[in-house]
Amino acid sequence: MVLGMTHEEAAVQLVREYGQSYSRYPFMIYQIQTKFRDEARPRGGLIRVREFTMKDAYSFHTSQQDLEQYYARCFKAYERIFARTGIPEVLSVASDSGMMGGNLSHEFMLLTPVGEDSIALCPACGYRANMEAAPSVVANMRDSVSQPLTPVHTPDIHTIEDICDFLHTPKNKSCKAVIYQKNHNDEFVVLFIRGDLDINETKLTNYLGCDVHPAVITESSGLHPGYIGPVGLQVSRKHTVLYDQSLRGTNNLSCGANREAYHYTGLDLTRDVKPAEYHDFAKITEGGICPDCGKATIHISRGIEVGNIFQLGTKYTASMGMTYLDSEGNKQYPVMGCYGIGIGRLAASVCEAHHDQYGPIWPMSIAPWQVHLCAVRADDGSVRTHADELYAALQGQQLEVLYDDRVISAGNMFSDADLLGIPLRVIVSPRNLKENCCEIIARDKSFSDKVPLAEAADKIAQIVYDMLSFKAYE
Repeated sequence: MVLGMTHEEAAVQLVREYGQSYSRYPFMIYQIQTKFRDEARPRGGLIRVREFTMKDAYSFHTSQQDLEQYYARCFKAYERIFARTGIPEVLSVASDSGMMGGNLSHEFMLLTPVGEDSIALCPACGYRANMEAAPSVVANMRDSVSQPLTPVHTPDIHTIEDICDFLHTPKNKSCKAVIYQKNHNDEFVVLFIRGDLDINETKLTNYLGCDVHPAVITESSGLHPGYIGPVGLQVSRKHTVLYDQSLRGTNNLSCGANREAYHYTGLDLTRDVKPAEYHDFAKITEGGICPDCGKATIHISRGIEVGNIFQLGTKYTASMGMTYLDSEGNKQYPVMGCYGIGIGRLAASVCEAHHDQYGPIWPMSIAPWQVHLCAVRADDGSVRTHADELYAALQGQQLEVLYDDRVISAGNMFSDADLLGIPLRVIVSPRNLKENCCEIIARDKSFSDKVPLAEAADKIAQIVYDMLSFKAYE
């Protein structure tokens, strides 16, 4: 018995017999199940863990058009779910489908400085995407006059920072080489990119169709670490040489000269490098150009992914041979969609968005209890009697109540109540009983009220129902 990373295959196998006729479509199945990730650096409480609880849904359709219509409904439903769980500020962003496959996917992100993902946002037009999926748009500037390609002696200079300091040139006037190896056969991948940009490894692996790792460069590779450049590069046919689009048409750059202690200046990609294909391998940058509106207004923010949805197409149904008979009796592969919410990290995200220095502030919709009844001085007969009666009355109102009748100090009881974060606190104490009332306090300190004991149960129930109102999200 093992935990699955994802359950598309299990879902296909489960509905294979059910979905044999077109008349069954569309339909959806869902589950709440334990999953795992081979997480190298578990951290952040429930944010990045190896074992976690996930809500998954899988939809099956007879056409891409039907999937797109259903996908749009699920998209809106997810927005309502996150609003109703207390984090309406969640944003949907375009994302990379990765191992899941498919042509379209979205992630739902809660923007927070402690987030594990980076999000590219454009305040000018509203564009937003996961940094892994965001295109890097650069303005390739070309000097009017190209300088000659000139070797320069650069002993003990290996990094872009060092060579630019040595030559007194900006990093965007340099060409750097980043070297990887393919995981499955250790073949080298040499990627040239403008010196002020970084590699987006997701884009690289998507282009190559395989995973990569930072290279371990040996003497037999023919590569000179710190001095690798595109001019005169001697590589095996098995080596893959790639160029980022940030270099297209540029000139007067510095680069490695492919021999120890030497760099070139005056590199002109059009003149000095044989015809090459240019692709987008770079990370989008703070202040970069927006792929949608073209303004240099991109802002990079951190976020926690709380949900994701994918248009999977026929990747799983075709590979597993799941078919149905259409209206004309022909066999077809169903088209799939996938919709997930990480339940544990959603709870952690809500706490991240709603807390104070004393603990979490749970929204009423997902609070572990709705009311925290505090009997201060429960060893006092009158307090005990009235608190017990109020507890029974609240139970009669079908409310979820945590009843704290421990004989401890009020300070300790309230401190524990803050730490639990239940949205509504009701206090029965000797002081309040002198006025024949109890005190109702919101955990977020938004209101505090004293209510006669005879009216307390009805009043508390009304407050709970008001806090549960979702009309704004429908």
